[in-house]
Amino acid sequence: MRRLGAFPALRGASRLTIVYHRNRTMPTDPSLERYSRQMRFYGVGEKGQMKLRDSRVTLAGCGALGTVLANALVRGGVGFVRIIDRDFIEIHNLQRQILFDEKDVADNVPKAEAAARKLRLINSAVEVESVVADIDRTNIEGLCKDADLILDGTDNFEVRYLINDVAVKLNKPWVYGGSIGSHGQTMTILPGQTPCLRCVFEAAPNPGEAGTCETAGVLGAIVSIIANFQVAEAFKILTGAMDKVNRELIYLDVWENQMRRIKIAPLLGKVDCPCCKHRKFEWLEGQHGSQTTTLCGRNAVQVSHRAASQLNFGEMARHLETMGGKVSFNKFLLKFDVETYEFTVFPDGRAIIKGTDDTEKARVLYAKYIGH
Repeated sequence: MRRLGAFPALRGASRLTIVYHRNRTMPTDPSLERYSRQMRFYGVGEKGQMKLRDSRVTLAGCGALGTVLANALVRGGVGFVRIIDRDFIEIHNLQRQILFDEKDVADNVPKAEAAARKLRLINSAVEVESVVADIDRTNIEGLCKDADLILDGTDNFEVRYLINDVAVKLNKPWVYGGSIGSHGQTMTILPGQTPCLRCVFEAAPNPGEAGTCETAGVLGAIVSIIANFQVAEAFKILTGAMDKVNRELIYLDVWENQMRRIKIAPLLGKVDCPCCKHRKFEWLEGQHGSQTTTLCGRNAVQVSHRAASQLNFGEMARHLETMGGKVSFNKFLLKFDVETYEFTVFPDGRAIIKGTDDTEKARVLYAKYIGH
């Protein structure tokens, strides 16, 4: 190692010195040149970069956290990234969802597809797969079984418990992250080696117990910080640096200038966890969860069905136009306005109904205008 230098001494404090490892060799594989600065970091090197190139990641959610995660994974050279998201882009997303722009909003492009298009332009050597779908118990295992790592970019605990179930069942590492207002938290789950999500959070918060984007807002700064903690953990796992993996719950509040590291390792095997101790995958088996979801900060409800069907948007638009409302569609989604509500319908029959946060009302509206 070589001494790089020191910051000026703080009053009443010892001098802080930074050192770095010598790692200035050029990559033997010319295709890795774009990652040369990352490879010069002693924790990665050429061997680590090749491991990243051979890795597969499933990213659940491509909103605030997810766009930061996806951007870093692709720029960092992770070989395959599967992006799953159920939603489309709205103007208020642009404050913190870094892969989207105003044209994406105007074009009504789903988040997963818009992100994939941008990322392929950034790094054509990475295979980016976009999946426009709602993650549920019927599809999550298939979406994760070929992944080396699962990353949480979601905004709800129901999907996180599904991720936790499938990760423990398939023995795959995953990294939890969440942010709201000015605070956020993250932890890494290594099945069999660390406590799982249900060891730490036994049950999801009841409706109204936790803040939402609508009630508490969200700062882009905390989103980026939490997501980048997750990325660092991902790179440690994928390069094989398991001794560097964080084993604590990290909590940050950027407005109140707080950071806490909560020791959770003692919970492993000490709590009567139905998931990792008894291998009861209650979320994956459908014992918990719902078919309607109130969307964060949107005054909107998503309605989906266990038996998904492929809709004919052309025929559907003709029927809806007889009601006098404005209808538009492309191959990704159909939008129409009726009464005081805005519907966004996806090819699998899933719909987001804006203008209400009442799930029962949303079901009635869905049955009335879509009919499934």
